[in-house]
Amino acid sequence: MRTGACSGFTVEMRDRGIALITFNEPERLNGMTQAMKRDLVEVVTQAQMDDAVRVVVFTGTGRAFSAGDDMTGGYGDAARVPTLVPDLPRGHGTPIGTYDALRVLSQSVNVAVRNLDKVTIAAVNGYAIQTGLSLALACDFRVAGESARLGSATLRFGLLPDEGGHYLLVQLLGLGRTLDFLLRKRIVTAAEALDLGLVHEVVPDEQLLEHALAMANEFSNGPQVATRLLKRSIYTAAQTSFEHALDDIATKTAISDHHPDAREGGASFREKRPAKFE
Repeated sequence: MRTGACSGFTVEMRDRGIALITFNEPERLNGMTQAMKRDLVEVVTQAQMDDAVRVVVFTGTGRAFSAGDDMTGGYGDAARVPTLVPDLPRGHGTPIGTYDALRVLSQSVNVAVRNLDKVTIAAVNGYAIQTGLSLALACDFRVAGESARLGSATLRFGLLPDEGGHYLLVQLLGLGRTLDFLLRKRIVTAAEALDLGLVHEVVPDEQLLEHALAMANEFSNGPQVATRLLKRSIYTAAQTSFEHALDDIATKTAISDHHPDAREGGASFREKRPAKFE
């Protein structure tokens, strides 16, 4: 997996296959640009295909995880570092251009994150708004610092949560609370987000990244094949019938039961020692 500087973020490999993606343009509250989204899709794709990557952690610098799309006019600007993929026409100039830009760029980021078989964690520092919120919601786990603020609030600008945030909110909040959250343009505190179920944990700001990396280490030390199969089965179960979910996990169990990790798990139990999954 490629590490180093990308458009609007950096990629760093930590011990035990933990990939840390850090949004690093705090002067713009880590606002998303076209180049940034394309690089994110490429990096997440690399993470999926690289067996050395076990967990992916997203976080931001400064006062925001990501405050959404760059509304300052920089959305179509040239990237500040060379991009990983060639540039595309900006789009959004016509109705069909907006449709294409959403389907190909904005929505592709969250699709890539949601489809990643490796565990994903969003360490939400400061503001996670609109696109930033949807990216956090696309992750498997969300840990928020105490000063975090989460919301969509697109209606304040007469816009829609067009990158998929409405779908992700319905899954987490249900229909009624999603209507309240989006139509009333709510931006909630970390404590309120915890009560709503938008985040799993809230920790002191200064402990946020350390806590998220500790969680990542927990997953990176687990049985990787079984973890990835289980993650995919859980998402499948959330969107299908009971019968389909049963068949799906039976198929995946036919793989995991015969994997060396399953033998190691059984041996460690019998020998009363920690398992060593490789």
